Amino acid sequence: MFLGETDIDIIENTILEMKPKLAIIDSIQTMYSDEITSAAGTVSQVREITSRIMKICKSNDITTVIIGHVTKEGNIAGPRVLEHLVDTVLYLEGERYFSYRILRSVKNRFGSTNEVGMFEMQNEGMVEITNPSSVLISERADNPAGSVIVASMEGTRPLLIELQALATPSVFGIPRRTANGIDYNRLTLLIAVLEKKAGLALGGQDVYLNVVSGIKINEPAVDLGIILAAASSFKNISIDKTTVAIGEVGLTGEVRAVNLIDKRLKEAEKLGFKKCIIPKSNQKLLKEKYKLDIIGVGNINEAMKSIGIK
Repeated sequence: MFLGETDIDIIENTILEMKPKLAIIDSIQTMYSDEITSAAGTVSQVREITSRIMKICKSNDITTVIIGHVTKEGNIAGPRVLEHLVDTVLYLEGERYFSYRILRSVKNRFGSTNEVGMFEMQNEGMVEITNPSSVLISERADNPAGSVIVASMEGTRPLLIELQALATPSVFGIPRRTANGIDYNRLTLLIAVLEKKAGLALGGQDVYLNVVSGIKINEPAVDLGIILAAASSFKNISIDKTTVAIGEVGLTGEVRAVNLIDKRLKEAEKLGFKKCIIPKSNQKLLKEKYKLDIIGVGNINEAMKSIGIK
Protein backbone atom coordinates (compact mmCIF):
# COMPACT_ATOMS: atom_id res chain seq x y z
CA MET A 1 0.00 0.00 0.00
CA PHE A 2 1.21 3.52 -0.84
CA LEU A 3 0.20 6.40 1.40
CA GLY A 4 0.84 9.94 0.15
CA GLU A 5 0.86 11.66 3.53
CA THR A 6 3.31 13.75 5.51
CA ASP A 7 1.24 14.12 8.72
CA ILE A 8 2.72 11.74 11.29
CA ASP A 9 -0.64 11.29 13.05
CA ILE A 10 -2.27 9.88 9.89
CA ILE A 11 0.78 7.72 9.17
CA GLU A 12 0.81 6.40 12.73
CA ASN A 13 -2.88 5.46 12.63
CA THR A 14 -2.46 3.73 9.25
CA ILE A 15 0.47 1.65 10.52
CA LEU A 16 -1.49 0.62 13.61
CA GLU A 17 -4.50 -0.30 11.49
CA MET A 18 -2.62 -2.32 8.85
CA LYS A 19 0.28 -3.67 10.96
CA PRO A 20 2.47 -4.38 7.93
CA LYS A 21 5.66 -6.46 7.97
CA LEU A 22 7.64 -3.59 6.42
CA ALA A 23 7.16 0.18 6.54
CA ILE A 24 9.21 2.58 4.42
CA ILE A 25 9.22 6.27 5.28
CA ASP A 26 10.34 8.45 2.34
CA SER A 27 11.51 10.87 3.43
CA ILE A 28 11.76 11.73 7.10
CA GLN A 29 12.53 15.41 6.40
CA THR A 30 9.11 15.92 4.77
CA MET A 31 7.15 14.58 7.77
CA TYR A 32 5.66 16.89 10.39
CA SER A 33 3.72 16.81 13.63
CA ASP A 34 1.13 19.42 14.59
CA GLU A 35 2.33 19.21 18.18
CA ILE A 36 5.59 20.96 17.20
CA THR A 37 5.46 24.49 15.83
CA SER A 38 8.69 24.38 13.84
CA ALA A 39 8.80 23.57 10.13
CA ALA A 40 9.16 20.09 8.67
CA GLY A 41 12.77 18.93 8.46
CA THR A 42 13.99 20.81 11.52
CA VAL A 43 15.88 19.02 14.30
CA SER A 44 12.91 19.00 16.69
CA GLN A 45 10.54 17.64 14.02
CA VAL A 46 12.97 14.92 12.88
CA ARG A 47 13.69 13.87 16.49
CA GLU A 48 10.01 13.70 17.48
CA ILE A 49 8.79 11.92 14.35
CA THR A 50 11.62 9.38 14.34
CA SER A 51 11.03 8.59 18.01
CA ARG A 52 7.30 8.04 17.40
CA ILE A 53 7.92 5.82 14.38
CA MET A 54 10.49 3.74 16.26
CA LYS A 55 8.17 3.33 19.26
CA ILE A 56 5.17 2.15 17.25
CA CYS A 57 7.14 -0.10 14.93
CA LYS A 58 9.27 -1.75 17.62
CA SER A 59 6.25 -2.39 19.83
CA ASN A 60 4.51 -4.13 16.88
CA ASP A 61 7.56 -5.93 15.41
CA ILE A 62 7.45 -3.94 12.18
CA THR A 63 10.67 -3.58 10.21
CA THR A 64 11.05 0.06 9.27
CA VAL A 65 13.25 1.77 6.71
CA ILE A 66 13.61 5.54 7.11
CA ILE A 67 15.00 7.41 4.09
CA GLY A 68 16.74 10.71 4.76
CA HIS A 69 17.99 13.49 2.51
CA VAL A 70 21.73 13.85 1.98
CA THR A 71 23.94 16.85 1.34
CA LYS A 72 26.10 17.41 -1.74
CA GLU A 73 28.97 15.76 0.14
CA GLY A 74 26.84 12.62 0.62
CA ASN A 75 26.18 12.95 4.37
CA ILE A 76 22.72 12.86 5.97
CA ALA A 77 21.39 16.42 5.89
CA GLY A 78 21.27 18.45 9.09
CA PRO A 79 22.47 17.48 12.58
CA ARG A 80 23.15 13.78 13.16
CA VAL A 81 20.13 13.31 15.41
CA LEU A 82 18.57 10.84 12.95
CA GLU A 83 21.69 8.67 12.92
CA HIS A 84 21.81 8.61 16.71
CA LEU A 85 18.20 7.43 17.06
CA VAL A 86 18.07 4.53 14.58
CA ASP A 87 19.67 1.09 14.93
CA THR A 88 21.42 0.94 11.57
CA VAL A 89 22.63 3.57 9.11
CA LEU A 90 23.18 2.54 5.48
CA TYR A 91 24.59 4.69 2.70
CA LEU A 92 23.87 3.91 -0.96
CA GLU A 93 26.83 5.36 -2.83
CA GLY A 94 27.56 5.74 -6.51
CA GLU A 95 28.42 8.16 -9.29
CA ARG A 96 25.70 9.71 -11.44
CA TYR A 97 27.14 8.52 -14.74
CA PHE A 98 28.02 4.98 -13.66
CA SER A 99 25.65 2.08 -13.05
CA TYR A 100 27.42 0.62 -10.00
CA ARG A 101 26.17 1.25 -6.46
CA ILE A 102 27.75 0.32 -3.13
CA LEU A 103 25.57 -0.23 -0.06
CA ARG A 104 27.74 0.59 2.94
CA SER A 105 26.94 0.30 6.65
CA VAL A 106 28.34 3.07 8.85
CA LYS A 107 26.44 2.16 12.02
CA ASN A 108 24.98 -1.14 13.21
CA ARG A 109 23.89 -1.76 16.79
CA PHE A 110 23.43 -5.48 16.20
CA GLY A 111 26.29 -6.43 13.89
CA SER A 112 29.41 -5.49 12.01
CA THR A 113 29.85 -2.42 9.83
CA ASN A 114 32.60 -4.11 7.80
CA GLU A 115 30.28 -5.57 5.17
CA VAL A 116 29.28 -3.92 1.91
CA GLY A 117 27.01 -4.90 -0.95
CA MET A 118 27.64 -4.02 -4.58
CA PHE A 119 24.84 -3.59 -7.10
CA GLU A 120 24.33 -2.56 -10.70
CA MET A 121 21.42 -0.38 -11.80
CA GLN A 122 19.55 -2.11 -14.61
CA ASN A 123 16.13 -1.73 -16.25
CA GLU A 124 14.43 -3.89 -13.63
CA GLY A 125 16.16 -2.10 -10.72
CA MET A 126 19.29 -2.75 -8.71
CA VAL A 127 20.76 -6.21 -9.29
CA GLU A 128 23.38 -7.73 -7.00
CA ILE A 129 26.88 -8.18 -8.41
CA THR A 130 28.09 -11.51 -7.08
CA ASN A 131 31.66 -11.12 -8.38
CA PRO A 132 32.48 -7.39 -8.44
CA SER A 133 36.18 -7.81 -9.26
CA SER A 134 35.56 -9.58 -12.56
CA VAL A 135 33.06 -6.87 -13.58
CA LEU A 136 35.34 -3.97 -12.68
CA ILE A 137 38.24 -5.23 -14.82
CA SER A 138 36.23 -6.88 -17.62
CA GLU A 139 36.80 -4.10 -20.19
CA ARG A 140 40.51 -3.68 -19.60
CA ALA A 141 42.62 -3.29 -22.73
CA ASP A 142 45.31 -5.85 -23.51
CA ASN A 143 48.42 -4.22 -22.10
CA PRO A 144 48.47 -0.41 -22.17
CA ALA A 145 51.19 1.65 -20.50
CA GLY A 146 49.97 3.42 -17.37
CA SER A 147 47.47 0.71 -16.38
CA VAL A 148 47.73 -1.53 -13.32
CA ILE A 149 45.41 -3.67 -11.20
CA VAL A 150 45.21 -3.04 -7.45
CA ALA A 151 43.51 -5.02 -4.69
CA SER A 152 41.35 -2.79 -2.50
CA MET A 153 39.12 -3.72 0.43
CA GLU A 154 35.50 -2.61 0.71
CA GLY A 155 34.68 -3.70 4.23
CA THR A 156 35.78 -7.33 4.31
CA ARG A 157 35.30 -7.82 0.56
CA PRO A 158 38.39 -7.62 -1.70
CA LEU A 159 37.94 -5.80 -5.00
CA LEU A 160 40.35 -5.88 -7.91
CA ILE A 161 40.21 -2.48 -9.60
CA GLU A 162 42.05 -0.98 -12.55
CA LEU A 163 44.01 2.24 -12.08
CA GLN A 164 44.99 4.30 -15.11
CA ALA A 165 47.62 7.03 -15.11
CA LEU A 166 48.66 9.42 -17.85
CA ALA A 167 51.87 11.47 -17.70
CA THR A 168 52.31 13.99 -20.50
CA PRO A 169 54.57 17.06 -20.94
CA SER A 170 52.95 20.18 -19.53
CA VAL A 171 52.28 23.08 -21.89
CA PHE A 172 51.77 25.49 -18.98
CA GLY A 173 54.22 26.81 -16.42
CA ILE A 174 52.72 24.81 -13.56
CA PRO A 175 52.09 21.08 -14.19
CA ARG A 176 48.56 19.83 -13.53
CA ARG A 177 47.61 16.98 -11.21
CA THR A 178 44.13 15.52 -11.63
CA ALA A 179 42.69 12.61 -9.63
CA ASN A 180 39.37 10.86 -10.23
CA GLY A 181 38.38 8.33 -7.56
CA ILE A 182 41.52 8.96 -5.49
CA ASP A 183 42.24 11.75 -3.02
CA TYR A 184 43.99 14.55 -4.92
CA ASN A 185 46.39 15.28 -2.06
CA ARG A 186 47.43 11.64 -1.96
CA LEU A 187 48.27 11.72 -5.66
CA THR A 188 50.45 14.84 -5.35
CA LEU A 189 52.23 13.31 -2.34
CA LEU A 190 53.04 10.09 -4.21
CA ILE A 191 54.26 12.01 -7.27
CA ALA A 192 56.64 13.89 -4.98
CA VAL A 193 57.91 10.55 -3.62
CA LEU A 194 58.48 9.33 -7.19
CA GLU A 195 60.50 12.42 -8.01
CA LYS A 196 62.61 12.40 -4.86
CA LYS A 197 63.16 8.68 -4.27
CA ALA A 198 62.99 7.21 -7.79
CA GLY A 199 64.49 10.10 -9.71
CA LEU A 200 61.64 10.47 -12.20
CA ALA A 201 61.48 14.00 -13.61
CA LEU A 202 57.76 14.56 -13.23
CA GLY A 203 58.12 18.28 -12.41
CA GLY A 204 57.39 19.19 -16.04
CA GLN A 205 54.68 16.58 -16.55
CA ASP A 206 50.91 16.79 -16.22
CA VAL A 207 49.79 13.68 -14.34
CA TYR A 208 46.22 12.39 -14.51
CA LEU A 209 44.93 9.43 -12.50
CA ASN A 210 41.62 7.63 -12.95
CA VAL A 211 39.95 4.78 -11.08
CA VAL A 212 38.06 2.85 -13.74
CA SER A 213 34.28 2.27 -13.34
CA GLY A 214 33.65 5.25 -11.07
CA ILE A 215 34.69 3.52 -7.83
CA LYS A 216 36.19 5.69 -5.09
CA ILE A 217 39.17 4.31 -3.17
CA ASN A 218 40.29 5.76 0.15
CA GLU A 219 42.61 3.13 1.60
CA PRO A 220 46.42 3.52 1.41
CA ALA A 221 46.94 -0.06 0.14
CA VAL A 222 46.60 1.22 -3.45
CA ASP A 223 49.57 3.60 -3.11
CA LEU A 224 51.96 1.19 -4.81
CA GLY A 225 49.55 0.82 -7.73
CA ILE A 226 49.45 4.62 -8.16
CA ILE A 227 53.25 4.78 -8.12
CA LEU A 228 53.63 2.00 -10.69
CA ALA A 229 50.89 3.33 -12.99
CA ALA A 230 52.42 6.83 -13.03
CA ALA A 231 55.93 5.46 -13.64
CA SER A 232 54.65 3.13 -16.36
CA SER A 233 53.01 6.00 -18.23
CA PHE A 234 56.02 8.29 -17.84
CA LYS A 235 58.43 5.62 -19.13
CA ASN A 236 55.89 4.33 -21.67
CA ILE A 237 56.54 0.78 -20.46
CA SER A 238 53.57 -1.56 -20.04
CA ILE A 239 52.96 -3.58 -16.88
CA ASP A 240 52.09 -7.22 -17.44
CA LYS A 241 48.28 -7.45 -17.37
CA THR A 242 48.45 -10.48 -15.03
CA THR A 243 50.15 -8.42 -12.29
CA VAL A 244 48.49 -7.02 -9.16
CA ALA A 245 50.13 -4.35 -6.97
CA ILE A 246 49.41 -4.08 -3.23
CA GLY A 247 51.13 -1.84 -0.70
CA GLU A 248 51.18 1.45 1.18
CA VAL A 249 53.98 3.88 0.30
CA GLY A 250 55.64 6.13 2.87
CA LEU A 251 57.33 9.49 2.34
CA THR A 252 60.77 7.89 2.30
CA GLY A 253 59.74 5.55 -0.53
CA GLU A 254 59.35 2.46 1.63
CA VAL A 255 56.53 0.00 0.89
CA ARG A 256 54.65 -0.67 4.10
CA ALA A 257 52.48 -3.60 5.14
CA VAL A 258 48.71 -3.65 4.60
CA ASN A 259 45.96 -5.58 6.37
CA LEU A 260 43.98 -8.59 5.10
CA ILE A 261 46.71 -9.55 2.62
CA ASP A 262 45.54 -13.17 2.38
CA LYS A 263 42.05 -12.14 1.26
CA ARG A 264 43.51 -9.88 -1.42
CA LEU A 265 45.80 -12.63 -2.72
CA LYS A 266 43.00 -15.20 -2.79
CA GLU A 267 40.88 -12.85 -4.92
CA ALA A 268 43.77 -12.29 -7.33
CA GLU A 269 44.43 -16.02 -7.60
CA LYS A 270 40.74 -16.76 -8.16
CA LEU A 271 40.60 -14.36 -11.12
CA GLY A 272 43.64 -15.86 -12.83
CA PHE A 273 46.36 -13.33 -12.07
CA LYS A 274 49.92 -14.66 -12.12
CA LYS A 275 52.06 -12.15 -10.21
CA CYS A 276 51.51 -10.06 -7.06
CA ILE A 277 53.84 -7.34 -5.83
CA ILE A 278 53.39 -6.95 -2.08
CA PRO A 279 55.34 -5.48 0.88
CA LYS A 280 58.20 -7.64 2.17
CA SER A 281 56.81 -7.47 5.69
CA ASN A 282 53.53 -8.97 4.44
CA GLN A 283 55.35 -11.69 2.49
CA LYS A 284 57.06 -12.94 5.67
CA LEU A 285 53.70 -13.37 7.44
CA LEU A 286 51.74 -15.17 4.72
CA LYS A 287 49.78 -18.07 6.24
CA GLU A 288 48.99 -19.98 3.04
CA LYS A 289 50.69 -21.07 -0.18
CA TYR A 290 49.53 -19.59 -3.46
CA LYS A 291 49.99 -20.42 -7.12
CA LEU A 292 50.84 -16.77 -7.62
CA ASP A 293 54.37 -15.51 -8.15
CA ILE A 294 54.57 -13.34 -5.02
CA ILE A 295 57.28 -10.68 -5.04
CA GLY A 296 58.09 -8.89 -1.79
CA VAL A 297 59.47 -5.37 -2.12
CA GLY A 298 60.85 -2.99 0.48
CA ASN A 299 60.73 0.26 -1.48
CA ILE A 300 59.38 1.73 -4.70
CA ASN A 301 62.64 1.22 -6.61
CA GLU A 302 62.51 -2.53 -5.95
CA ALA A 303 58.88 -2.55 -7.06
CA MET A 304 59.69 -0.75 -10.31
CA LYS A 305 62.60 -3.11 -11.03
CA SER A 306 60.38 -6.15 -10.46
CA ILE A 307 58.17 -5.17 -13.41
CA GLY A 308 60.95 -3.85 -15.65
CA ILE A 309 60.25 -0.13 -15.37
CA LYS A 310 63.65 0.75 -13.88
